[in-house]
Amino acid sequence: MSHQEGKSYLALTLATLAFAACFSVWTLYSILGIELQRQLNLSSTEFGLLLAAPIFTGAIFRIPIGFLAEKVSCRSLFFWQMLSVVPPLFYLPYVETFSGYITLGFLIGISGVSFTIGIRYVTDWFETKHQGFALGVFGAGNAGAAITLVLVPLVVEFYGWKTIGTVYGFGMIFMAILFRLFAPEVNAFYKNKQQTKSFEFYWEPLKQLQVWRFGLYYYFVFGSFLALLLWLPQYYVSAYGLSLTQSLALTLLFVTSSSIVRAVGGWFADTFGARTVNWSAFWICMVCLFFLSYPPTTMTVHGVEKDVTVAFEVNVWLFTLLIVIIGLAQGFGRASIYKTIYDYYPHHMGSVGGVVAAVGALGGCTLPILFGLAVDVIGVYSACFMLLYGVLALCMVVMYFAIRAEREQKLLKEAIANNFLEKD
Repeated sequence: MSHQEGKSYLALTLATLAFAACFSVWTLYSILGIELQRQLNLSSTEFGLLLAAPIFTGAIFRIPIGFLAEKVSCRSLFFWQMLSVVPPLFYLPYVETFSGYITLGFLIGISGVSFTIGIRYVTDWFETKHQGFALGVFGAGNAGAAITLVLVPLVVEFYGWKTIGTVYGFGMIFMAILFRLFAPEVNAFYKNKQQTKSFEFYWEPLKQLQVWRFGLYYYFVFGSFLALLLWLPQYYVSAYGLSLTQSLALTLLFVTSSSIVRAVGGWFADTFGARTVNWSAFWICMVCLFFLSYPPTTMTVHGVEKDVTVAFEVNVWLFTLLIVIIGLAQGFGRASIYKTIYDYYPHHMGSVGGVVAAVGALGGCTLPILFGLAVDVIGVYSACFMLLYGVLALCMVVMYFAIRAEREQKLLKEAIANNFLEKD
């Protein structure tokens, strides 16, 4: 391995670890929220608002941070972003009201912009043919949510709920220092070349509808993943009556499998094409969501001599299997979308990547709220999956017409080219 390759893999490793640490903070309310729901007697809608608070900030700030990452050192930006989360974490033990937790959630949500910074940092270190794999490995930092699922119960068991913020604060300080000391800086020539680009250069692609289509796809593959990892622990408790420990273990299975497979999804996108991988992932999720959307049903058939009762219900093991399959498909989908973005916009990974990441993160912000409203209004736990089914159907319809339009445009260009050749 050459010296440059060694620096590339060091940069990727440290960026992934830093992203995992930030992601664990960003999803802290997924576990903390269960205790707060009990203490504060929150409704499903209020619980959804609580989960959405940190996700909202992480989503909207991905756009300006994405543009900033094009102009300044991502290594320094990553370091200061991690340190900015420390004060609200240390203040967490002193909050006692619902509004206080919402406000603090907004501040903790700054940890969510780490994805945009990391994506911009990692792309500078790898060639085009390896971008899918590199971005997939970095995206596996989503497994940072698993840190929360494992660490929080242990901290609570030994030290109590009030110490969670302090433990996470010191952990973030350690990660920030580690990254600052050992993460390599992009070479000065490339950095100076980037800084000469105008703001309009990075803004121009956002005028294209295609960028927002990518954002819609990411809204499902990442936004629903984020929403589910926040929602699943209490779903297992409410819908299946499992203990918190059992619920966290099954949610951990969903999170880790979906996150780790993202690296494999990046390789598949490099090898077989990003769009093929993405379309296949959508179909797999569509089939699984169909079964998850069906609420427990009992039907009575009035026969000639007696009534026949037919019952249908997705038990906890079938539910977990379908959820894990969806998570795996989403992992492939997340990797393929960012490979697609690099294929179309290799010089705009901060700006375009930041916008797409923001739209996706808004899914993690809005969907938990919509989950809560759907459950409160419809009155069945599976209402959240009915909602996801509709979101995915919209994504697939948009992708279908986009693919068809591109094919027609390609055929038209070929016809015009052939016509010119015939005239010559």
